[in-house]
Amino acid sequence: MPVSDYFSATYTQARQAFIDACNARGLEVTSHLNDQAKGAEGEDLYMDVARFGSPSASKILFLSCATHGGEGFCGSGIQVGLLQEGFFADLPEDTAVVLIHAINPYGFSHVRRVNEHNIDLNRNFRDYSKPLPDNQAYKAVHDMVLPLDWDGPARANSEKAIEAYIAENDLFTYQSAVSGGQHVNEQGIFYGGKAAAWSNVTLRSVVSEHAKQCEHVAIIDFHTGLGPNGYGELIYIGDPSGIDRAKTWYDNEITSPADGSSSSAIVEGTIDIGYAQSAPDAVHTCIALEYGTVPVLDVLDALRADNWLYIHGDINSDLGKKIKKQVRDAFYCDTDEWKAKIWQRGHETVSKALKGLASS
Repeated sequence: MPVSDYFSATYTQARQAFIDACNARGLEVTSHLNDQAKGAEGEDLYMDVARFGSPSASKILFLSCATHGGEGFCGSGIQVGLLQEGFFADLPEDTAVVLIHAINPYGFSHVRRVNEHNIDLNRNFRDYSKPLPDNQAYKAVHDMVLPLDWDGPARANSEKAIEAYIAENDLFTYQSAVSGGQHVNEQGIFYGGKAAAWSNVTLRSVVSEHAKQCEHVAIIDFHTGLGPNGYGELIYIGDPSGIDRAKTWYDNEITSPADGSSSSAIVEGTIDIGYAQSAPDAVHTCIALEYGTVPVLDVLDALRADNWLYIHGDINSDLGKKIKKQVRDAFYCDTDEWKAKIWQRGHETVSKALKGLASS
């Protein structure tokens, strides 16, 4: 089967492809209904989970997609490809693999980065019993990032303000201010929320069910939108004490926002916290596999446009349809060449993770 056939055009198609591939491998799929939202076609939305390996395995590799909704086209395609090509057939007795399809099914279906409450799930894993951060850096850019119109004078003025901000600071400072995460404006971008979202609670439940008693948890969470087109950056996330182990597993290709080697800004409230807290006795080796699509300013502009559209615009208008295509293109390059690159990098990285687990 051509690599491009592993990838789907909609959430509904991707979910069915995942379920069909699991059924063909004799896997039981556990489906968790998101009762807070519907899909773009009015469909029900699910976080689907399947497992290879012994129920008593002491080592588990989690492969998850669509933490950021519309980025799920990539991760889903890799998961389906792994299933269809017969991966995980000969796992050691002490090793299991858990596939999580669509952590954020709402965003996957609607082709949005955020969930049904405008929450960026990779900023949502925090202790909400403690005061939330004031996010001064985001406050400084919010008005220029999110103008009142998208095809008029307010947008033009915002672009000038952004250019001036970048000229005075630099592009990465702008990226960090915008994307680091914020809890001060629920209509803003990269909003982390005021409480644990449905996907947060559900993911914790899934991880606890599968890994609460295990000794080592490894994670590959598939993402898109940062870095050179088609390149898969291995970004270390989680406990800093594990970074040397990850470098050994992944042939010293690991990057880290903490030391400035990553294309990602430093962010807080990421999903590795949910994994770690749900399997508290385990060692954790966690990475995000981040595939490049378009330049970072184009990605941020797409997110700004999407945010404006859902607050002020009309999804069914010509402008609305243009914006939705812009968002899709920012997170999913629908070409055979791009798909071949991300598939190759994906299955190689999964193979390295299993080899690393075996040696741990």
